Amino acid sequence: MTSAVPEIPFEIDLVCDKIRQLEQTGRHYGIVVAAEGAVPVGGQAIVREHRAAGATERLGGIGEMVARGITERTGKETRSLVLGHLQRGGSPTTFDRLLALRLGSAAVRAVAEGDFGVMVAYNPPHITRVPLADAVGRPRSCRSIRE
Repeated sequence: MTSAVPEIPFEIDLVCDKIRQLEQTGRHYGIVVAAEGAVPVGGQAIVREHRAAGATERLGGIGEMVARGITERTGKETRSLVLGHLQRGGSPTTFDRLLALRLGSAAVRAVAEGDFGVMVAYNPPHITRVPLADAVGRPRSCRSIRE
């Protein structure tokens, strides 16, 4: 069974309001980040490619839609950029590689011990198991556009 973390629907007018607020404080630029699965309030995700039954659809295009909406509402020039894997994370450091090894080993041990319904997490300096209900029970987000 697969599941996804749902995106929180956004209101483009609130995004534009935030851009205008920043401009009033002297910041004449901004970066808006939109996940591929982001959806406007009352809308739905943009599907780039439909896949066979049982396969995940390929999402994409929300960035262009948000950029267009910002230009239409604010008159500001916008650009949309889709980040590839290298821009998202860059080359792994030694720490990254060792952490991945430790997390992978801990996950395999959890499965071998029949401990399902958990995720492994790094709580420095230890790798711990966290019940999935605790991990997804409270949404966490970056600074809200409403701040």
